[in-house]
Amino acid sequence: MPLIRVSLQAGKPAGYRQAIAENIYESLRETFNVPENDFFATVDELEPRDFLYDPKYFNIERSDDLVLIQMTVSNTRTVEQKKALYRRIVERLAKDPGLRPQDIFLNLVEVAKENWSFGNGEAQYA
Repeated sequence: MPLIRVSLQAGKPAGYRQAIAENIYESLRETFNVPENDFFATVDELEPRDFLYDPKYFNIERSDDLVLIQMTVSNTRTVEQKKALYRRIVERLAKDPGLRPQDIFLNLVEVAKENWSFGNGEAQYA
């Protein structure tokens, strides 16, 4: 835990994509007490025709630099921890790789601990 999924429009350099994934992971470590080396992430680059969003939903001015971030985690965190996570991700991504807060869309998916298998067909948390 966690599993990080990032989607963005194609064309950003490898270092930009890496910075996003690593800063999300570090934010999770800081706010959710995620252990060292528990880093699993995918970054999907999509062509503009496949990357659809409303640029003004909730009166937030989004640009084509929008990044969609979904994190699957165990359902053990408080609302305050979740709020702290969202703030920390925005702070870190604003610094590196320089994302605008308006271009950071976050979604947290919570699952029961027995819904994880880290390999070998075992439910390590069950």
